[in-house]
Amino acid sequence: MLSKILPVNEHPIERAFRVLLGLALLSIVFVGPKTLWGLIGIVPILTGLVGSCPLYTVLGVRTCKVAAKS
Repeated sequence: MLSKILPVNEHPIERAFRVLLGLALLSIVFVGPKTLWGLIGIVPILTGLVGSCPLYTVLGVRTCKVAAKS
């Protein structure tokens, strides 16, 4: 059931990039301008860790290979 709501639709390299981008954005809260806009970094961190992007699901986009059904 969860795989229908949050299907894995991100390539592993994209997932790593999202986590790194999220950490960089989140660091804005503590270093630099110290603005709360950096909290938006939580979104790419979560999507990278889960491996599913809700926007990709809505648009029908996949960046990872589809497993062959046997």
